[in-house]
Amino acid sequence: MQKFEEMSLSIGQRVVLATNLFLFSLYVAAAPSPLSPQTAEYQVNYGSIELGKARFQLPKPEGNLYHYRFDSDVSLLVLSDRRNVRSDFIREGDQLIPMRYTHNRKGTGPSFQEQAAFAREQEVVHTRYKDERSTLDYTDILYDPLMAQLQFRLDMAQGKKELHYAMVKEGEVDEYSFRVIGKERMNIESGSYETIKIEVVRDSKKRQTFFWMAPDLGYLPVRVTHFEKGSKQLDIKLLSYYFSPEQTVKADELATELTVQP
Repeated sequence: MQKFEEMSLSIGQRVVLATNLFLFSLYVAAAPSPLSPQTAEYQVNYGSIELGKARFQLPKPEGNLYHYRFDSDVSLLVLSDRRNVRSDFIREGDQLIPMRYTHNRKGTGPSFQEQAAFAREQEVVHTRYKDERSTLDYTDILYDPLMAQLQFRLDMAQGKKELHYAMVKEGEVDEYSFRVIGKERMNIESGSYETIKIEVVRDSKKRQTFFWMAPDLGYLPVRVTHFEKGSKQLDIKLLSYYFSPEQTVKADELATELTVQP
């Protein structure tokens, strides 16, 4: 009898273990969404010269309010460039709605600050770029340059073919379009990734920018290259990434909110 009970217990333990392993395998296999809490760090190169690093962070939202941030610190000889960019937005289905945007640049040469406050109900956007203030019409779907990256990833995950975005940048509305080139295996120092290759659509081939985005990582970019007149100017490669549903916003890590007056 005792032997039978021990055997039954052993079988029960194996069933529990097998079930846990199965559920764990499902969790591991499930690709994160583009809006999963995440951190991604990149190496920024000028040709073959290492310039520095850049980091994107998307903490867990506060209700439906998301905070996305970008920080970079790059230098070449005596030249330096440090940037801190913040975007606050909300989500309505698969559509992201911008609220506030700040961009601070310091380093060699003039420093500057850019701000934008999106007042959708009033159909205006209040902006400040350097020392110039302006008010833009908000009559269509608009993005700031940072959260547009997440909308782009959401649209890729939805299989959308029209990849066109109007962004408020430097006190103006700029239009950007992208086209899908195809699938490509990308092998870089941090790993080997199955990616979708994307090109920025431009009228001239003097400037070309390509993205390689990994569907298994919520369409996180794993590499970005920019060419000027056929010569590689920038090469940005993924160093590390981390997706965590437990990541939360830390108040001292968020930029001080700046109000843009009309």
